[in-house]
Amino acid sequence: MRRHSSIVLVSLVLVLLRPAFGQQTSPPPSAVALLQSSLAALAGGQSISDVTLSGSARRIAGSDDDFGTATLRALATGAARSDLNLSSGVRKEVCDLTASPPSGAWSGPDGSPHAAAYHNLLAEPAWFFPAIAIGRRLSNSSYTATYVGHETHNGQAVEHVSVSQTATSPNPPGAPTFEHLTQLDFFLDSTTLLPTAITFNIHPDNNSLLDLPVEIRFGDYRSASGLQVPYHIQKLLNNSLILDLQVQKFTLNSGIPASTFDSL
Repeated sequence: MRRHSSIVLVSLVLVLLRPAFGQQTSPPPSAVALLQSSLAALAGGQSISDVTLSGSARRIAGSDDDFGTATLRALATGAARSDLNLSSGVRKEVCDLTASPPSGAWSGPDGSPHAAAYHNLLAEPAWFFPAIAIGRRLSNSSYTATYVGHETHNGQAVEHVSVSQTATSPNPPGAPTFEHLTQLDFFLDSTTLLPTAITFNIHPDNNSLLDLPVEIRFGDYRSASGLQVPYHIQKLLNNSLILDLQVQKFTLNSGIPASTFDSL
């Protein structure tokens, strides 16, 4: 009888413990699937060839605090241009990854053009429009996406996905890897999967090994031309706000000529 009771007790314990032993950890979500769902939330299945954002701008650089207007244009193929008309003067930037070789330049209030270093062209020309940034990576097999994890970023629950481009030639000795120079990290709202932020690095023109972290924050998403468009965009450098944009007008697929991105 005692032996029978022991057998019954052991069997009961095994039954109670079976769910714990049999429980399996869910596999992490696919990074590509998350990006595909994010693009679907942003674009709703629409094709994007070009976009134009215009509105008010505030630029902060040290003690300078400028206000004015901004026009930002981008092609889905990998070109972008920003024109800021500020109280201190006009500032322009252009980047064209479709050119051979890729080219970029910037100018300040004096109007003199300055060529951008090649290593600063590789992150994302259309940093201000996440649908293009995600779409370009999903359509190019040389990019690799990695799911970093579920996190809290700027007080929001997000899914963190990191994407970088694979090099097609050996990395020069002593230089940062191509994968590092092209790395872009997406922080997707865990509920809507709309991007709340992207991060990447820029570098001094003469030192590609020195990382200067850049963060782009997106907010105030609104429906425009069938897309979800962030109407509030902030750009931070080294965790300090340097550009604050409030979109007032959005234009989709207007047929921006490629020559717009040839020069300043």
